[in-house]
Amino acid sequence: MNASITAIIDFVREHQAFAAPVVFALAFGESLAFISLLLPATVMLIGIGALIGASGIDFWPIYFAGVLGAGFGDWLSFWLGRHYHLQIARMWPISKNPDLLPRGYAFFEKWGWSGVFIGRFFGPLRAIVPLVAGTCKMPALAFQLANWASAFVWAGVMLAPGSLGLSRLHEWFAP
Repeated sequence: MNASITAIIDFVREHQAFAAPVVFALAFGESLAFISLLLPATVMLIGIGALIGASGIDFWPIYFAGVLGAGFGDWLSFWLGRHYHLQIARMWPISKNPDLLPRGYAFFEKWGWSGVFIGRFFGPLRAIVPLVAGTCKMPALAFQLANWASAFVWAGVMLAPGSLGLSRLHEWFAP
């Protein structure tokens, strides 16, 4: 797994023009139900953020690519849950946890849109929360408002620390 992380970051370093599409794909995969369990995108996004700071790549196009990837990934997961809720209830990991959907209903009854917003920031929940929100028939407008608001914050949390941190260190210690 470390080899794939290094390969992606090295690819972006060598082909900076592809940084935004790569970040879009990573954020999309990280936010997409089931795919996120196989993709170590968080580490890659943090690494690419550091690369932005170290190499002078323009932050904003990459940031917006992260926002769009995260937002569309959650949107698709929500849609899948909404349209295939009966089939999804029989799929892993939901089938292995039969109380997951009833707990999801209770979660969204209690927290509503804020549950979607907060769920984006917790690794394993990131991709399952939109799927369960769709399965639970959460109102689409409330979901999308929370989805896009959290995508803007999440992309900044993933990319900005490395970008800002390395550029500040360089300013402080450069001769």
